Amino acid sequence: MSGLVLHGITKHFGSVAAVEHIDLKVPQGTFVCLLGPSGCGKTTLLRMIAGLDAPSSGRILVDNEDITDVPAHRRDFGMVFQSLALFPHLNVGENVAYPLRIRGVSKAEQDRQVDELLNLVQLPGLGRRPIAQLSGGQRQRVAIARALSLSPRLFLLDEPLSALDAKLREAMQVELRQLQQRLGITTIVVTHDQREAMTMADLVVVMSGGQIRQAAPPVEIYRRPADTFVADFIGSTNLLPVAVGRDGQVRVPGGTLPQIDLPAGTSRATLSVRPESIMLVEPDLASVSGQVTFVRDLGASIETYIEADGVRMIAVGSPRERHRFKAGDRVGVQIPADACVVLAS
Repeated sequence: MSGLVLHGITKHFGSVAAVEHIDLKVPQGTFVCLLGPSGCGKTTLLRMIAGLDAPSSGRILVDNEDITDVPAHRRDFGMVFQSLALFPHLNVGENVAYPLRIRGVSKAEQDRQVDELLNLVQLPGLGRRPIAQLSGGQRQRVAIARALSLSPRLFLLDEPLSALDAKLREAMQVELRQLQQRLGITTIVVTHDQREAMTMADLVVVMSGGQIRQAAPPVEIYRRPADTFVADFIGSTNLLPVAVGRDGQVRVPGGTLPQIDLPAGTSRATLSVRPESIMLVEPDLASVSGQVTFVRDLGASIETYIEADGVRMIAVGSPRERHRFKAGDRVGVQIPADACVVLAS
């Protein structure tokens, strides 16, 4: 297929498996986020795709070409490191032009492409500015322009926005996504920030323990997580133990959910319910109830913490849905069936 294909990619460091049997297909032009906690193997996987590390086993193909043994400098990939790795003794234009210069591109063509790239990343006219005089966001744009200077087949970024403050990071997430959409380059970003992945990606690859737990579009990852790890790692969720009682009813902490069906032959499972899907009502209006233990008003939303049979639930509503419940009150918990995802225990 056109794009990137990973077949059985494994990487061992001594007896430790950093990445274990990764299979992944990335269509041409897709924006992918490798997402997971520290140590899950996402940066090691990116480095193998880039050619900076060799896999212990498995194959890497780009546009049906096996590049597993191709050196990094011959893969025609652009890469932005977490540190950005800009040359402090060169100005902005010289940094962007560096890959062109070492490839023997003429000075006139270097100047033309530098001007074009700086316009592309919204830094027009800053070619002569020293790197030391740039803000964090401007340095980020210079690193991106330099990586794009050779029209790479793949664009790879390792935690590219982690050093920026929260507001600038969110602005750069949007800019990077819009830039990728304009250029149509297959892009792979390593991040531990779930919000970043949900904002930018066409395909989110959730990793843990060197393995892929789920690879799917962001909305599917959020609404239909594959297991309890994905459900708990992506956003906030309520993980509720469920079991079929002797009377055949599906029981959860605080009551029953008659509208929920467990898979055939299953007597116990875990239910994932996003906090914004839970409605709070009077206790006699719901089949599940508990006690309010804490209410947190965040301005744009209100979080209500409920305890039911020793299990904590969180409900999130908007200020328009403000209710009269306060800490210590009994409350009914309505859980819509279509908001529930049954996960194997």
